[in-house]
Amino acid sequence: MRALLTLIVVLGIALVVGDRVAVVVAQNEIGRKIAADYDLPHQPRVVIGGFPFLTQAVDGKYHDIGIQVGDWTGEGISVRDLDVTLTDVSAPLADLLQSRTSNLVAATATATAVVPYETVRDFAPSGVESMSDSPDGLRVAGTFLVEGIPVPATVVVTVTPTEDGIEVTPVSVQSAAGGPTISLAVLRQSLTFIVPLQRLPLGAQLTAIEPGADGLHVTAVAHDVRFSDLP
Repeated sequence: MRALLTLIVVLGIALVVGDRVAVVVAQNEIGRKIAADYDLPHQPRVVIGGFPFLTQAVDGKYHDIGIQVGDWTGEGISVRDLDVTLTDVSAPLADLLQSRTSNLVAATATATAVVPYETVRDFAPSGVESMSDSPDGLRVAGTFLVEGIPVPATVVVTVTPTEDGIEVTPVSVQSAAGGPTISLAVLRQSLTFIVPLQRLPLGAQLTAIEPGADGLHVTAVAHDVRFSDLP
């Protein structure tokens, strides 16, 4: 009986070790393929959730797959800390073994990234000098023209996801001490602008934007992602 118990323990350890080896191999292969498809300078870190992995592989269904890309450039805009999470992924083992993508589908792809403020300023009107997060919202400081006269001021803006990208719109203005008052209506005409980031990888469309200390934290979501339809 003791010998049988020892054998069971050894087999159990072997299965766990084999499972962990298999998942590492799969994660590396997915990372290599993504780096090649998107021409990334570095291979992203891939984490396949769930245990055991081999059971998921045989079933062809994975609960979640996390992809940590890091820096990424698309649509002429560079972002940082790009992470993508795929949930409810269907990837039949036979298709994977033969490199077929027609049946590979993710129910949801959620991407998050940081758009640095220096990138946002590249699309801002002239006169914008700095951007920073505050309890009131995103603050934009600069010098703006009022009837042809440059006037320093600080403006609080909103950032909203649109079909064209990130829309930046003034909602309040504070003139410099002793300076002339600036009309909010005038600023909305001259200071409203678009950062043309419409989507992140896998066709994910922007759904939320939050100012942070290091930039705009954006979230994008795509549903029913068919890998055969991706460029």
